[in-house]
Amino acid sequence: MSARGLELRDVIKHYAAADEVVRAVDGVTLTVAPGEFVALQGPSGSGKSTLLLLAAGLLAPDAGSVRFDGREVVPLARGDARYQRRQVGFVSQSFELMPGVPAVENAAVKLLADGVPLERARRAAIPWLERVGLGHRLDHTPDRLSGGERQRVAIARALANEPALLLADEPTGNLDSRRGAEVVELLASVGRERGAAVLLVTHDPQAAAFADRVLRMRDGRLEAEDPRRAPDAHPSASLHGGG
Repeated sequence: MSARGLELRDVIKHYAAADEVVRAVDGVTLTVAPGEFVALQGPSGSGKSTLLLLAAGLLAPDAGSVRFDGREVVPLARGDARYQRRQVGFVSQSFELMPGVPAVENAAVKLLADGVPLERARRAAIPWLERVGLGHRLDHTPDRLSGGERQRVAIARALANEPALLLADEPTGNLDSRRGAEVVELLASVGRERGAAVLLVTHDPQAAAFADRVLRMRDGRLEAEDPRRAPDAHPSASLHGGG
């Protein structure tokens, strides 16, 4: 692969916990090319979420290299949030929506933080809220939304800056199977249409079925990879069936 997309090389992140060292990420090398969708699976505590935080620049590695588009990722801890605002879309397990703020402005928050005027930021966020089925909830504050609706606002927020790297940590965890499939199909289509690299952490086999590659993680290390599926194995044809 050329020097583009997401590249982690021999990345290590350890934590001190009581009288032991937790090897959350223990020498991981991984690439996700532009337009590629990679799913990451593994048991709880295997290091998947830590790996996403490192890729997003929300954590700094203890050793190794995290690069995107050929450039070293600047961790947010260094006081420069341009990478997170302009290149990354991150969907975390917690919604982290601002209370009392309408859904459309919650979805536009990264654009607003980057200096985009309010009305232009709202116009940019609305199509993404419509694509996750919330066009009728634009002015609803988080307290007026269900858990699944808040999750979908968080997904629209991750997409509103049209990221080149999309990172998602269990994005279907609060959604029913049909809505979850629609959301994962949307994430996959963003990767294909816009050439975004997509890395998805999921326990959901239905979500993983959309991926070009499925990796497994255990005890901070990547274990194995499922073979790339044939094109006719793509699950989108069954999205709008029953269930």
